[in-house]
Amino acid sequence: MGESLVVVLILAVLTVVVLLKTAIVVPQRSEYIVERLGKYDKTLGAGLHILVPFVDKVAYKRSLKESVVDIPSQDCITADNVSVSVDGVLYLQVIDSQRSAYGIDNYWLAASQLAQTSLRSVIGKIELDKTFEERESLNQQVVSAIDEAAQNWGIKVLRYEIKDITPPQSVMDAMEKQMRAEREKRAAIATSEGDRQSRINRAEGLKKEAIEISEGEKQKRINEAEGQAKEIELVAHATAEGIRKIAEALNQAGGQNAANLRVAEKYIQEFGKLAKENNTMIIPANMADISSMVATAMSVLDNTKAPQVKTKS
Repeated sequence: MGESLVVVLILAVLTVVVLLKTAIVVPQRSEYIVERLGKYDKTLGAGLHILVPFVDKVAYKRSLKESVVDIPSQDCITADNVSVSVDGVLYLQVIDSQRSAYGIDNYWLAASQLAQTSLRSVIGKIELDKTFEERESLNQQVVSAIDEAAQNWGIKVLRYEIKDITPPQSVMDAMEKQMRAEREKRAAIATSEGDRQSRINRAEGLKKEAIEISEGEKQKRINEAEGQAKEIELVAHATAEGIRKIAEALNQAGGQNAANLRVAEKYIQEFGKLAKENNTMIIPANMADISSMVATAMSVLDNTKAPQVKTKS
């Protein structure tokens, strides 16, 4: 009875061991490579799988998720013979588990080494100044170089990113001086452009001011000329109207006698003013003959009146 119990226990243990050896659970986004008697047999996807005991075994386990490979820093020589230290990071993914297992011994190490050699190659084709400007181009060239070789490894290179580009300290000092000089140059150019624009603005302001002043002066003179012309016109019209009314008054009854009296009064009045304003006075030879002076003035009025009378007739 005790021997039977021992045999049962041994069989139970053997059953558990066999189940552990034959029942395989593959996680999501993973693949297992199964070999039968040392030869590739099949690739297991996610889920539960039963293997043949002592015949099948899981030889390789591959994750189909995107992986990150850190590329260590290395020294590269640029086209202008400057040594720079460059490091980066590589992103890759297994797309064929069988090839990744049998196409290369260690695809991680192979991708890392190929990334370093490709980076040295592309860095050696450009100058130091352009390494900072063309990072995107450098990344694409490294990805193209690695991806072409990695097709036989069953992996896909997704992208490569340069983390740091560190030139020697002496070069960094020279670049700092160059950048400082460039900034000072831009500042000087900006200052000169500002001064130039300021001078242009002031000149344009003075020009517009002079134009406005001249336009104002021109308008002022035009207004004054128009005012003077209007004044002359009004005076002429008033004078003509006065002359016309005088002529009409002379043609009326008693107009001739009134004109004689007015001329005589004006003569005496002006002669009196002459006596008040001057110490020396010139007296006409025929002082008492005012009637002759009035007759002379009236003869002028007659000559002026005659054509008008002729016109009315």
